Amino acid sequence: MSENKTEIIVGGAVLAAAIGFLVYAGQVTGFSTGGEGYELNASFRSADGIDVGTDVRLAGVKVGRVTAMNLDPETYRAGTTFTVTQGISVPDDSAVAISSEGLLGGNYVEILPGGSPFVFEAGDTIEFTQGSVSLVSLLMKFVGGDDGGSAE
Repeated sequence: MSENKTEIIVGGAVLAAAIGFLVYAGQVTGFSTGGEGYELNASFRSADGIDVGTDVRLAGVKVGRVTAMNLDPETYRAGTTFTVTQGISVPDDSAVAISSEGLLGGNYVEILPGGSPFVFEAGDTIEFTQGSVSLVSLLMKFVGGDDGGSAE
C-alpha cells in the first residue's frame, strides 16, 4: 500500500513539473493565450528571414511578434501583420525595418519610433518600411568591386 502512495506522489510531482514547463515555455515563446496586444500591418519589398512567430522589438526589447504574412499579388510586396503589447503606443510617423541580430543571428522586425504626438490604432498600416538586406548580395558587391555605379 505504501508503494502505491509513493508512486502516486512521484507521478503527481512529475505531472506538475511537466505542466509548469509547458506554461513557462508558452510564456517565453509568446504562445500564451489571451489578447496581450493590438495588431499593426506593414508591407516590405523583401521579408527574407522573418516568418510567423518572429520577434517584434522596440529599442531592443521584445514588444510583440509577427502573426501573419502574405504576398500582395498586385504590388508583389510581403504583407505582414504583427502584434504590439497593449500599453505601448507607437507614434504614427514611425518606421518598421527588418534587422539582423548579427552575422549568424536571426532576423527580427524592429520598430523605429517617430516623434509624432499621434499614435497608431489597432489595424493601422505603417507606411515607412525597410526590407531585409541580403548578406550574400552585399558580399558579392564587395568581392565584385561594385562601386555603386560611379563613372570613372
